[in-house]
Amino acid sequence: MSVYIIAEAGVNHNGSIEIAKEMVDSAKAAGADCIKFQTFVSKNIVSKNAKKAEYQQQNTAANESQLEMLKKLELSFEEFIELNNYCRSKDIEFLSTGFDFDSIDFLSSLNMKRWKIPSGEITNLPYLIKIAKLNKPIILSTGMSTMEEIKDALEVLVKYGAGEITVLHCTTEYPTPYVDVNLSAMNTIKQELNVPVGYSDHTKGIHISIAAVARGATVIEKHFTLNRKMEGPDHKASLEPIELKEMVNAIRNTEVAIGDGNKIPAGSELKNIVIARKSIVANRCIKKGEAFTEENITVKRPGNGISPMKWFEVIGNIANRDFEEDELIDL
Repeated sequence: MSVYIIAEAGVNHNGSIEIAKEMVDSAKAAGADCIKFQTFVSKNIVSKNAKKAEYQQQNTAANESQLEMLKKLELSFEEFIELNNYCRSKDIEFLSTGFDFDSIDFLSSLNMKRWKIPSGEITNLPYLIKIAKLNKPIILSTGMSTMEEIKDALEVLVKYGAGEITVLHCTTEYPTPYVDVNLSAMNTIKQELNVPVGYSDHTKGIHISIAAVARGATVIEKHFTLNRKMEGPDHKASLEPIELKEMVNAIRNTEVAIGDGNKIPAGSELKNIVIARKSIVANRCIKKGEAFTEENITVKRPGNGISPMKWFEVIGNIANRDFEEDELIDL
């Protein structure tokens, strides 16, 4: 089964349905399986006094609250209906994270194939129950979480009817410093919780996502933008379209390269065995009736004669004919 690649548009449309549609086109052109947005009613998810995160303060207007920032990034439910239809017309899966109950109820009416729970909601019990009761497959991000918190969330989701759950290792910092990536935690989650795992990547560049695939990630989520120079909280930690395409191609190549684990000669290298390996050959002219010794035989290319692994089986045998120097020995 191929790695499921989510192109995370998030709020990088800056509240514009037209930019959102351009992002759909870019995600499709890059070869992503899915484009994911964020659906929310600003006043339902953040209070008037909530401060912005440090990275949000650095990348947006300094004198606005988190509520004011989010309001500018909000798309209406009607616009999400339009986006869902647009994704269908472009043959790419539409996915959006609902951040509040009104948004979840709305997104449920769109009959999405799966649901994505963001890292910030992993300790939100009523939220987890509501998502679980939709009885759909779930992708759960785990930024800022301990193993105990992940276990607690999974217990709730399973208890209330969730479908298959894929757990994404994640670090909630934009961009994530490489020292904080800790890809090994992805394998710990898989081993301890016996669930499919993936990686939600907030690092710069594409190579950490590729490394995650090599370590067994079945889902990769990566933020992208049309232009990193755009104003907004997430643009600077996002890929541009050409980079997204490079990431998708690299992931597809990596998953093919992982193979089935059986150590046998690859089809492409079979033709090189006779060229690269060696055989037992005459080290000098050998006369019929002469015994093969360590002085009159040696090992040289090509590898289409007796294998050097049979060296001691050849030593002491009698030549059944004359051999020229470098001629393949036969018994």
